[in-house]
Amino acid sequence: MATPLTDQEKRKQISIRGIVGVENVAELKKGFNRHLHFTLVKDRNIATPRDYYFALAHTVRDHLVGRWIRTQQFYYEADPKRVYYLSLEFYMGRTLQNTMINLGLQNACDEAIYQVRHSSPLNQLSFLHTACFLDSMATLGLAAYGYGIRYEYGIFNQKIRDGWQVEEADDWLRHGNPWEKARPEYMLPVHFYGRVEETKDGSKWVDTQVVLAMPYDTPIPGYMNNTVNTMRLWSARAPNDFNLRDFNVGDYIQAVLDRNLAENISRVLYPNDNFFEGKELRLKQEYFVVAATLQDIIRRFKTTKKGSPGRTSFESFPDKVAIQLNDTHPAMAIPELMRIFVDIEKLDWDTAWDLTRRTFAYTNHTVLPEALERWPVELMEKLLPRHLQIIYQINQVHLNRIAALFPKNIDKLRKMSLIEEDGCKRVNMAHLCIVGSHAVNGVAEIHSNIVKTEVFKDFSELEPEKFQNKTNGITPRRWLLLCNPGLAELIAEVIGEDYVKDLSQLQKLNDFVDDAAFIRDVSRVKQDNKVKFAQYLEKEYRVKINASSMFDVHVKRIHEYKRQLLNCLHIITMYNRIRKNPNAPFVPRTVIIGGKAAPGYHMAKMIIKLITSVADVVNNDPVVGNKLKVIFLENYRVSLAEKVIPATDLSEQISTAGTEASGTGNMKFMLNGALTIGTMDGANVEMAEEAGEENLFIFGMRVEDVAELDKKGYDAMSYYKKIPELKQVMDQITSGFFSPKNPDLFKDLTNMLFKYDRFKVFADFEEYMKCQEKVSKLYQNPKEWTKMVIKNIAATGKFSSDRTITEYATEVWGVEPTDLKIPPPSEPREAIEETARALKKM
Repeated sequence: MATPLTDQEKRKQISIRGIVGVENVAELKKGFNRHLHFTLVKDRNIATPRDYYFALAHTVRDHLVGRWIRTQQFYYEADPKRVYYLSLEFYMGRTLQNTMINLGLQNACDEAIYQVRHSSPLNQLSFLHTACFLDSMATLGLAAYGYGIRYEYGIFNQKIRDGWQVEEADDWLRHGNPWEKARPEYMLPVHFYGRVEETKDGSKWVDTQVVLAMPYDTPIPGYMNNTVNTMRLWSARAPNDFNLRDFNVGDYIQAVLDRNLAENISRVLYPNDNFFEGKELRLKQEYFVVAATLQDIIRRFKTTKKGSPGRTSFESFPDKVAIQLNDTHPAMAIPELMRIFVDIEKLDWDTAWDLTRRTFAYTNHTVLPEALERWPVELMEKLLPRHLQIIYQINQVHLNRIAALFPKNIDKLRKMSLIEEDGCKRVNMAHLCIVGSHAVNGVAEIHSNIVKTEVFKDFSELEPEKFQNKTNGITPRRWLLLCNPGLAELIAEVIGEDYVKDLSQLQKLNDFVDDAAFIRDVSRVKQDNKVKFAQYLEKEYRVKINASSMFDVHVKRIHEYKRQLLNCLHIITMYNRIRKNPNAPFVPRTVIIGGKAAPGYHMAKMIIKLITSVADVVNNDPVVGNKLKVIFLENYRVSLAEKVIPATDLSEQISTAGTEASGTGNMKFMLNGALTIGTMDGANVEMAEEAGEENLFIFGMRVEDVAELDKKGYDAMSYYKKIPELKQVMDQITSGFFSPKNPDLFKDLTNMLFKYDRFKVFADFEEYMKCQEKVSKLYQNPKEWTKMVIKNIAATGKFSSDRTITEYATEVWGVEPTDLKIPPPSEPREAIEETARALKKM
């Protein structure tokens, strides 16, 4: 086996992460020292690792600024069609290293920091984030913008105390954010409450309460091109105009304190728990982001090159603006754009509606009925009265069309209405998105088919051309170059570097499936990653990990449909087999499970408690020794994913068929050399098509089997009675074997599994156990295992977010990737002179 490179050798190596040039290093050192002294006001005697990170971040940002300004200037001058991606939550990763890789500065930065400090701060800190789709849009040269909310508190930090999840606030901004730039000059008003006044000039929304939206911009660099796009996040601010006519100290103090109520809008991110809760604050957040964003979009649309008259006609709006609604959370953009067109710009209804529909497209992300947003009419009438009127009018026009096509079909009218009348009157936001968009897509082939044939069947039959599939993807820059440099370099050595921008080139690796040296090197990289992660686990969890054991990993949100419970039943079964016959051959495993449960999701929290309780028993049983270890990863997040994914041997993707929209974790594991055990669900189906089903460990019911079982009736008790190992496991949990101080602790879980398990864990138990035995058998043959790994990596080309975004661009947004050739940035002196002119164009 080849000896791993030392840090010194790695630093000297010519790398796809950027060639180390003497001038580059000198310039970076100079910038680093300047920012440490003049931006952070520190010297090396008192600087902390965080100070070093911030100094480096500011230095790298300096290299972005010229490109960022030049990109926005170019968009202003070329006036291309712009794409606006609206999402209430951007899942993010490390900004600093991602930026260094995309600019080709990674190795130069490593060398500069080594020379300055003789060690790198890059591995000592947590980092800020950018999202896959935005990365691909910039890499493909699209004139694109991401819009969302700048949450003061992100998704909570998860602590595990006595085996239970405890939530702590994620105060991610407490140290500041070196990547964002506040733009107070673009602060915009957002209105709430009030009433609608009918006048001779039309409807007027009056007596509203105003909240200000303050934009913060973050640069999104493309990979090794000069494009730097913008992610703009809005922060809520209270207006300053207190009523001072009846001023006294008490009123003033209270008025200042009341500002917090307005600013709560951007205070905290709601956890995604796949259960819709009609909270007023959440609806405020959803309207807040779309109201500010649409004002910004229209301002940019009306602004044209200097010397040209500003646009006054909206006829070309859909030719210049494409807005993608990421799930139903930004759905209020549809009635808001109608309000702007009709009430403010005075367009007639039919023209406004035509423009609106041609502008919007909608991505659906879930087929679970309880996750679909349905806002109570009473709440919307109070918070956004004019928008409710507009929704009613949209619905009336829509239902008139349905009634004309299907006379006297009251059931169809009821099923396709935007307003649900049964019980509490509600607005169905998915229906609003479908009716108000020109394109609707799911995020994997199987998911899109379910959307068309089941969830929105009536809409699909009415307008079949509107429904599409856009299988999700991941950015190889983050999910290979950044998190697994050893594998990235190895691949570059045998097929060249172009795969980074064209992941389909990985299929060339099929030529090396039988190459003994390549098999050895792939295996070595994996083992190096496992050793590194085992050291991390030992340090963080004080559990000695056998780095030669199979790393069996299941990391994702904790939810019944993702079936962490099925995995847990397998762990207990393995434990029982070892206990029954300690001397029997057993392929050692380290089972690693991680993920957060939504704070109000009782069953998910019980699943975590069961896993941690089982881990306590297994890890402390001397009979088991190092044959089996169970780790629950606390506070699973992107930076932890970047550690665990490269070290994984087996990726668990075991949701009930027909419940997972797509998944992207499955793709990340596949790209990083893990084999998949999974059901035919979400993107697993396409992974099996690309790699060949024989190169994944597929088990369990298919979608049609689940439907058949639903018709017949799922009887959990019948599986319990006929499968002895399942009976033993369930009896242990029920009797308190894993909770001796409280034998009834898991009663809610066992009741659910026996009586009302919608996700049919027991039905797939037997096949899952047999499939896991196949996994263990193959793992005993490292050469054949690694050959299958290589086939999987070679098949991941389809799952690049570059391919996904190219499909959106050409088939939904009507823009061509790489149409725009951004010139290189000016020299620093010229760039400074250009800055003032360019800022107003951003």
